[in-house]
Amino acid sequence: MEKIVVKVILEEGIKKPVYMTEGSAGMDVRANIKSSVTLKSLERKLIPTGIKMEIPIGYEVQVRPRSGLALKHGITLVNTPGTIDSDYRGEIGIIMINLSKDEFTIEPEERIAQLILNKVYQMDLIEDDLSETKRGNGGFGHTGK
Repeated sequence: MEKIVVKVILEEGIKKPVYMTEGSAGMDVRANIKSSVTLKSLERKLIPTGIKMEIPIGYEVQVRPRSGLALKHGITLVNTPGTIDSDYRGEIGIIMINLSKDEFTIEPEERIAQLILNKVYQMDLIEDDLSETKRGNGGFGHTGK
């Protein structure tokens, strides 16, 4: 698998994100909190990671939920996938939300999300007539249940 070098700055004591298995697409990122943070039902909070990155131009890092937290606890991310642009140099924050009825507690250094590197292309938009298709402008549920 091809690897792309991404520079990082980690706050003191922060563990570098790692791939948990050889075939993992995403690196697990951890909560950089000093004490537990509780999410009430339908509550959302920005959780810091203590990580800054220099993503190469032409790439983005997507922030995605961890499937285990989603299935077992109803915990996901508000803007998923979130995008970290190549020109952003600030700390990565994870916007978490609790979709369950029960409170959920995030512990210090708990794995809370995945980071996935993706190639991106910028669009060059030109105004022109669009080609015709059978579907046309049919959207949202146009094919039925």
